[in-house]
Amino acid sequence: MIDRALAPAFGEVENIELIRAKPLVLANGLKIFSIEGGEQDLVRIEFIFSNIDYDPAKPLQTFATNTMLNDGTSELSSTEIADKIDYYGAFLQTEYANDHSTVTLFTLNKHLANTLPIVKAIVSDSIFPQVELDTLIRNQKQKLSVSLEKNDFLSRKTFSHVLFGDTLYGYDISAADYDNLSRDQLTTYFKSAYQPKNCTVIVSGKVKEDTITLIDKYFGKDWENSFDVKENEFHFEMGSGGEHYLEKADALQSAIRIGQVSINRTHADFPGLQVVNTILGGYFGSRLMANIREDKGFTYGIGSALVSLKNAGYFFIASEVGADVCTAALTEIEKEITILKEQPVTEGELALVRNYMLGSMLGSLENALSHADKFKNIYFSGLDYDYYKNYINTVRNIGPAEVQALANKYLNFNSFEKVIVGKK
Repeated sequence: MIDRALAPAFGEVENIELIRAKPLVLANGLKIFSIEGGEQDLVRIEFIFSNIDYDPAKPLQTFATNTMLNDGTSELSSTEIADKIDYYGAFLQTEYANDHSTVTLFTLNKHLANTLPIVKAIVSDSIFPQVELDTLIRNQKQKLSVSLEKNDFLSRKTFSHVLFGDTLYGYDISAADYDNLSRDQLTTYFKSAYQPKNCTVIVSGKVKEDTITLIDKYFGKDWENSFDVKENEFHFEMGSGGEHYLEKADALQSAIRIGQVSINRTHADFPGLQVVNTILGGYFGSRLMANIREDKGFTYGIGSALVSLKNAGYFFIASEVGADVCTAALTEIEKEITILKEQPVTEGELALVRNYMLGSMLGSLENALSHADKFKNIYFSGLDYDYYKNYINTVRNIGPAEVQALANKYLNFNSFEKVIVGKK
C-alpha cells in the first residue's frame, strides 16, 4: 500500500540533451537551420526577418507590414490565401515582436509543394491593399481604445516607455499613429526588410531531404536581394528610478509594474540572475507569491521576470492589487528584495528552485519544435549551445553566497522605475 502521508521522492535532472540545428546557406544568402525529430509527418517552417530601419516618425511601420502580409498579393486576395491554406489543412500565421517579424507555416510534408508557393508570394509579392489597411487601422484603433481602459495595459505601456523611450521597444503608441500609417510606408519597408539576406529560415519537425529541396526551389532560386539592410541598434542606461502615477479615480484595483533596464542573455551573469529572479517572483512558490498572495491576500497573482532583448535586457515585477493596499504591497515588495539581499537563501529553498528550473527546462523540450525555440534564443543572441551547458551548470551549482551577491548587484529598489495605474 502507498503511504499517502509521505511525499514521493524526486530525482535531480542530471543531463539535458538538445537536438542541434543543422545549418545551410542557399545561393542567394538565405540561411536555413533544420531541427529534425518526431514521427508525425508535420513540419514547421519559420521565416524570421530582423526588424530594421526604425524611424520614430513611423513607429507602426514594421508592425503593420508584418500584420498585413497575408492580406493580398498581386495574384491572390486575402480570402484566396486563407482558402488555399485551409484546403491543405495547413496553418499560416504572422507574428511581430520587438526584434523580429515572423511568417510561420505548419503543414504536412506531403502538402509542402502546394503551400510553399503561397508563402513565397506572401514574403515577396504582398501588395497591402488600401481597403485592408483601412480595416487594420479601424480595428487597431478600436482595440487600443478598449485596452486603454485596462490598468494592466496602461502599466505595461507606460513602463516600456519609461525604460526605452521612443525606440521600437518603448514607443508610446496613440490612435494618431494608426491614422498616420500609409500604404507607401508599408511597401517601402516591405522591399527593404523582406529579402533573403535579412531572413533566417528555421525548419523543425519531420524534416526530410525533399523538405529542404523544396525550400531551395521556391526561396533560393528567384528571390533576390535588392536593398541594403540597416539593423536596429539601441543603447540604454540604467535609470536612477522614479514614480510614475496614473490616477484612475474609480479604480478598485491598482496595476503595479516596477523594474529597470538590466542585462540580457549575452551577459555572463544572466543565468545566475535567472535563479535570483525565480526565488523572488519567478514561479508559483516564489517569495513574492508566498507573501503578497498567500500571506497578505493583496492579489491573485504577482510575479517577476528577467527579459532578454537584442539590444537590452530588463527586470520587472508586476501585479494587480486592491487599490486600498497598493502602498502596502509596494512596501512588502521592497521588504522581500531587502531580505534577499541581506540574508542568504537556505539550501532547502535553493534546492527546490534548482529542481524547478531544470525540470521546467527539461519539460519544455517535448518535441523538435520546442528544441527549435531553444535554438532561436541563442542564435539571435549571437550565442552557441555552450550557453545552455553554462546555464545548467550555473543552476545546478550556484550557492547562497552567489545568489546574495547577484541580488545586491542587480536589485536596487530605489533605482527601480515604479509605475502605478489606479490608486495609491
